[in-house]
Order: sequence, then structure tokens, then C-alpha cells
Amino acid sequence: MTLRMGRRAALALPALAAAPARAQDAAAGFPDRPVTIIVPFPPGGATDLIARPLGAGLQKVWGQPVVMQNRGGAGGAVGMQAGAQARPDGYTGVIAHVSYSSIPAADALFERPISFDRPGLAPIALLTADPLIFCVKADAPWKSWADFVADAKRRPGAIAYASSGPYSAVHLPMEMLAHAAGIQLNHVPYSGGGPAIAATLAGTVATTASVPSVMAPQIRSGAMRALVSTGAERVALLPDVPTARELGLTGVEFYLWVGLFTQAAVPAPIQAKWRQGVAAALKDPDMKRALDGAGMVVAHREGQAFLDFLAADERRVDAAVRRIGRVE
Repeated sequence: MTLRMGRRAALALPALAAAPARAQDAAAGFPDRPVTIIVPFPPGGATDLIARPLGAGLQKVWGQPVVMQNRGGAGGAVGMQAGAQARPDGYTGVIAHVSYSSIPAADALFERPISFDRPGLAPIALLTADPLIFCVKADAPWKSWADFVADAKRRPGAIAYASSGPYSAVHLPMEMLAHAAGIQLNHVPYSGGGPAIAATLAGTVATTASVPSVMAPQIRSGAMRALVSTGAERVALLPDVPTARELGLTGVEFYLWVGLFTQAAVPAPIQAKWRQGVAAALKDPDMKRALDGAGMVVAHREGQAFLDFLAADERRVDAAVRRIGRVE
């Protein structure tokens, strides 16, 4: 059988053949103008601590201005949607964290429209991945995780913990810990991690959790005591804090990770330029000093390694959200 090609399709062939060449040409000179990185949270948060040094590092590597644009709202969904909808020419990057996994899981639970176009974002590189450190006030009666669990089992639902909001990067790991230990805690949501820590220090609630860089000063000053970490390994900044795995808890591994994305439609050669730029920026001494000063540890992954990390994170978070159920 002979297949006959229409005139319009035949005319399109040269353009299709030229597309890869155009993409290579665009990548060869990329970037030749300022680049924007959308940070989907207000200034001053954990994402800013990595985004701004990264921007400075990329500016050195590329010799072009890298502009940070904070687009907060809806737990990160507003900024991530803005990033997904940006022109796919490679000149707009997007910072994301664990809300990349938790927001779609919550959307599915509530059977509501998607909050942002996750398939529209292309993963470029994982930057950092910090476990959460579960802490109590230093004068609290619990000297260890075992003490805390024993008391919680005697008084189901009586011990309150503070989170930074429903399905947040504090709410999820706290409920993972409670489920693994077979205890019931009282969830008290606050507007952010800072107010949650303040409530714990004030004795309004018994406990909260945050990343090592935030909790280390509280622990070293004698204001708080750490009981357990949600990472697979102990944290160098807090080497005396045991992991949940060490304590026999399963299904608790959790990270407040930060990664870089761009639009899925960005040509592969330009995505490769982003990955090369990030890898070079992470080796810059100034960026290393900035991250060390903030107590953040680089967990650089790209390509399949980053995709595998995201898939595992999505599975863990989705299971936790479904187990928690609807929180209105």
C-alpha cells in the first residue's frame, strides 16, 4: 500500500528537521540576556536561603543577571503555576520544595481542581534535602523519644504540637512519626514555622519540628531539646540526635528539600545548560560559604537521580496525606 503525504505535511518537514538545529543554536548562546528565578514563597524563608546564593552563583557562571522574583501564595502553588506557565524559552527557572508533592496530594484528597500544572515543570536539579528535627522545650519532662511516646500512649490526644499549617513540611512528618509510634497527638496549626517554634518555647504547645539549621541554635542555647530526626542518616550539624530509623520507626523518612525546575517545553539543550550552570554554581566558594553559614547541606542530584528522588518523595507524601485525611 502506498501512503500519500498531504501538501501541508510535506511543507512542514523542513521546519521539523530544522527545529533541533535551532534548539542547538539557541543553547549555544544561552543565556544572552537576564534570567529570572521564581521563588514561590515570601522572602526570608528556607527557599530564599538557597535561591539567592544560587542566583549569585549562576550570575558568575553565565555572566548575565539572575533576578529573584518572590511569588508567594497558596503554599507555593501560585509561584509554581506562574513558573509552569512562563514562556518556555529557558529564561525562567522555578524554585520548589516539598509542596511540589504535598499540594497535588491534598488536591486529590479533596477532589478539587489542580492547584498548579506539575507536568508543566521540568526537574533540573535537587539542591538541598534537610530532614526535620523533632524538638521539645528544654525543661519538658521528656528526655528521649521513648519518654515522649510512653507519655503520649498514657494520654492519647493530650500532647499538642505546632505545625506551619495543614499538610505542611511540619504537619506531615509529625503525623508520620505519630503513626509509626502508634500515638495520637493534638495538631495545632500556625501561620508558619517561626510562630510554631515561638509557641513551643512559650509552652503553648509541647513540641514542633524544623530543619537542622533552624533548630541547632535553639538546641545549642539550651532552649530546646531534640528527640529524633526524620532523615535516613544523622545530621552532621546535630550528630547526637538519633534518626527515626535508628529508633525502629518505619515509614518516617522525610525531607524539606529544595529543587530547581523550568518549563517542560524548554528544549533539551537549554535544560542541559541549566543543569551545567547549577553544577558549576554549587562548586563556587562563595555559594558554599553562604550555605555553610545557613547550616544547609548540598544534596545535588540531577537527571534520573533527581527523578527517582521526586518519585519516592511523592509516594511518601501521598501516603501521609491520605492517612491524615481531610483537614478543613
